[in-house]
Amino acid sequence: MLTTDEAFRKFKSRLELNDREQQNASTRQNEVRDYLVTKFAIANSFLTGSYKRHTKTKPLKDIDIFFVLKDSEKDYKDKAPSVVIGDFHKALVDKYGEKAVRKQARSVNVDFGVVVDAEDNTEYRILSVDVVPAFASGDDYEIPDTDNGKWIKTNPKIHADKATAAHQAFSNEWKGLVRMVKYWNNNPRHGSDKPVKPSFLLEVMALQCLYGGWQGRFDYEIEGLFSTLADRIFDTWADPAGLGPPISDGMDATRKQRARDLLLAASREARSAINLAKQGRNGDALKAWRTLFGPKFPLS
Repeated sequence: MLTTDEAFRKFKSRLELNDREQQNASTRQNEVRDYLVTKFAIANSFLTGSYKRHTKTKPLKDIDIFFVLKDSEKDYKDKAPSVVIGDFHKALVDKYGEKAVRKQARSVNVDFGVVVDAEDNTEYRILSVDVVPAFASGDDYEIPDTDNGKWIKTNPKIHADKATAAHQAFSNEWKGLVRMVKYWNNNPRHGSDKPVKPSFLLEVMALQCLYGGWQGRFDYEIEGLFSTLADRIFDTWADPAGLGPPISDGMDATRKQRARDLLLAASREARSAINLAKQGRNGDALKAWRTLFGPKFPLS
């Protein structure tokens, strides 16, 4: 039987991107790009977000693709952000169909209709992408934000650099722990509404909530992380790049209270699993961790 540490290391490995998944993501990006360059003047496009930072969890969905528009499309900047989102939505509906395409505050989501099995496997295929219209602005980018009714600045490179620095400072275990907590956030036992939205907020919080250096125990780190996230969910969490609105603005007080309750419950469940292992009930401990996280956590 696996020890707790062996199970967590196997869990971490299962949540990491592999070559086949990266190839599928690249193929989908090129497919969408090859189509959209026939509809808009696009300077370049690139995969970004948590996928590029290696903090995306399984199953792989909502992978961000920035589509940097040429100066000839600058008229969009003089219009409401909803205009460019609407035009990208219409173009993508023409290719993928109304049911597969959905407007979001800063992007257009395209669902590829991939079925997820009971073990959260997708045959190495990504479920969906988020198409993000953007304009270059020096070293930064401007993207539409329909919630605020304006264009906002962002910088994916700064986000990636901060994640890399945090990972290195935590003995290269930071990204694995972030993926685990994001996977917990996706657990269907929470219902259709994730406890923490956007999931990027978990990553932003982990920049501060995972501190003190890696102590060598996944179980204790996870328990402490859940507890600290619960304690600080009501804090204001700024954009790590110092450009856009606070990442925590996506949750109101009611949502934050629900998230706090569920994060505290997760911390208690983690403590219970740790105690089961201490009692020599290793099989029960692994089952408890699997219940907490979901089917990617191994029992053997």
